[in-house]
Amino acid sequence: MTGMIVVGDYDPRWPERFEDLRERLAPHVADLAVSIEHVGSTAVPGCAAKPIIDLDIVVAEDATMPELISRLTEQGYRHEGDLGIPGREAFQAPPAAPEHHLYSVVKGSRPHLDHVLLRDYLRQRPDEVRRYSALKVALAQRFRADSQGRRDYSRAKSALVEELVAKSYLARAAGEP
Repeated sequence: MTGMIVVGDYDPRWPERFEDLRERLAPHVADLAVSIEHVGSTAVPGCAAKPIIDLDIVVAEDATMPELISRLTEQGYRHEGDLGIPGREAFQAPPAAPEHHLYSVVKGSRPHLDHVLLRDYLRQRPDEVRRYSALKVALAQRFRADSQGRRDYSRAKSALVEELVAKSYLARAAGEP
């Protein structure tokens, strides 16, 4: 029987887990990547989150993607396509690797900016972090941790995520962090 989605308090070890994952990936993609970014809720101090690290491998241009996909596949990742978000490639982690979500994006693309601007916006706004965290905790109690439950959980929080992403772009345009 599948349990409920788990959303927990911020864990100060998440940045270390990101660094471990980044160090595992870097030797295989360093010559292709502009950077490897810690994104998502685990990258925001104080934010409740599912205990799964999200990483973006950022490349300079889309032409790099086929080689990046090939190298990640050689390392045991399964390429999942864009999962409905054009400009972002998703990868399922190898079975023996620590659980994480891996994406590749082009520097400055909409998916890249959505991830980093939202992360940076939330890092500067504890009230928004509390609001977002409260919603995620409440929703986690409503949805099962199966594939349908995860989709429903994501849909249920999408309005707030879209609002926060829009605010992050406005803050950037105003020169705010």
